[in-house]
Amino acid sequence: MDFLSTVKGSLLEGFYPKGWDMKRIDECLDKGVAREDFWHKDFNPVECDNIYEFDTLMGHEIALKIKEAADKGEKLAMILPVGPMGMYKWASYFLNEWDVDCSHVYTFNMDEWADAEGNTLSNDNPASFEYSMKQAFFNKINKTIPEAQRNFATKEKLPTYPGKIAALKAEGAKLVLVFGIGRMCHIAFWEPQFADEFASVEEWKKQCYRIGAKLHPLTIEQNALTSFKSRTTLVPCSANTIGPGLFLQADYIIGGCDGVLGRGMQWQGMSFLTTLHYGPDMNITSTFMPTLPGRLFYLKELAGPLVAECN
Repeated sequence: MDFLSTVKGSLLEGFYPKGWDMKRIDECLDKGVAREDFWHKDFNPVECDNIYEFDTLMGHEIALKIKEAADKGEKLAMILPVGPMGMYKWASYFLNEWDVDCSHVYTFNMDEWADAEGNTLSNDNPASFEYSMKQAFFNKINKTIPEAQRNFATKEKLPTYPGKIAALKAEGAKLVLVFGIGRMCHIAFWEPQFADEFASVEEWKKQCYRIGAKLHPLTIEQNALTSFKSRTTLVPCSANTIGPGLFLQADYIIGGCDGVLGRGMQWQGMSFLTTLHYGPDMNITSTFMPTLPGRLFYLKELAGPLVAECN
């Protein structure tokens, strides 16, 4: 008996996106981090033994890209997540140690909780991504990023992202994408079921953002576990988010997978290994990440073996 043989007639029938090939996904899960031909030559997974190493190395990578741009006298555009978060402590630490002036940096938060019309939480609400970014990163940098150069995914600001990023790139700025990978293999909150709306991958790749995007139930449950201490009733069912039209423009990516819960439990191994091995497919958003140059930091448990255990 296996998963595929028991789906038909169960409550899971129709639950996963129509474009997901579950057999093909399962075949990805025993491959570890072996390189694939479709990976960009400068894409590299970086194994971390524990969360402390993960946070430090990923934070160093973020700070280093900011410093390198400052040393060259160049502007830098960065798309930033709220999850993972631990790396921001170290990014600010290194920037302060190196005495980096961040006035050349322009940030674009990739998403924000919202209702179906795109209305977001107030920026003093601890659950808002704007509040989280200020507390975890911006307020900890001595020579911080100017407030006027910080962009958050409100329904007013999100539509301005494409023009602002294009203008920065026209001035020679590089775009760095910092990201995590969701349980449903989303990047930002660009969910895999959105692919059903597009006739081709070319059309899908043109989508720069979505206001009031409907989230998959597993995305909501993932966030209940990781951000709301299991309290599903606090998790919004929609969000404002960037799309592939922006994150696939990245000149360099800094990814992080830290979804290990302890005592042998985790939630991110399948998403991580599918991202590495499935091959680019608009039905599984994160599968495009290995086609871009950069680093994907991960906790070593996520690479498998992914086998049943009683914990």
